[in-house]
Amino acid sequence: MKDRIFSAPIKNIGDFTFDEQVAEVFPDMISRSVPGYSNIITAIGMLASRFVTPNSNVYDLGCSRGAATLSVRRNVEKVKGVKILGIDNSAPMVERARQYLNAYHSDVVVEVLEADIRKIEIKNASMVVLNFTLQFLPPEDRVTLLTKIYQGLNKGGVLVLSEKFRFEENAMNELLIDLHHQFKRANGYSELEVSQKRTALENVMRTDNIEIHKKRLKEVGFAQVELWFQCFNFGSIVAIKN
Repeated sequence: MKDRIFSAPIKNIGDFTFDEQVAEVFPDMISRSVPGYSNIITAIGMLASRFVTPNSNVYDLGCSRGAATLSVRRNVEKVKGVKILGIDNSAPMVERARQYLNAYHSDVVVEVLEADIRKIEIKNASMVVLNFTLQFLPPEDRVTLLTKIYQGLNKGGVLVLSEKFRFEENAMNELLIDLHHQFKRANGYSELEVSQKRTALENVMRTDNIEIHKKRLKEVGFAQVELWFQCFNFGSIVAIKN
């Protein structure tokens, strides 16, 4: 279904939420809004084929409608004893993720749970995915979550962290924001839609720069941290536990 949520003028724009309306159009919304999204989803599956080990868990934190979960599952079919847990605090997203994943047969165990990712236990993990999720948590909660992820990962386990970035140099930051908006307009969004969605996201999505992400990951214990993908002000980092 096509995303038309912000196509008409909204008198009082509230904070962006992952409600029923957003869940319904989410695949169209994210593919038209996040440059490189499909590449990241594909690469998450490729990373799963390298890092997921037998009899371990994979966590997709903030799984939305299950795109990353499905990509992992397709690439670990031959790995014995794997369990994938998709976690999201949006009931409409969880419902659609279950429907989406159930539409494809697999012997890999997948459980989709409605929960706060800050409150779940992470254990025996060979892979954790945070795909455009951390940016929606309060900044003061980010280190605590990343520490829990690090502690729950097995040696050699991997974290994939995809985020929207900000840049400290104002001219470059504005350039990349403008290019992102141009990308959205090229995908059919109007100036009104771009403007209204940006307003809705202002108070709920607080972005960090790449250096902060890398520093934070190393401080919680990850020895190998690198940006592996970037398009404009969006990208993805891989962090490996030695």
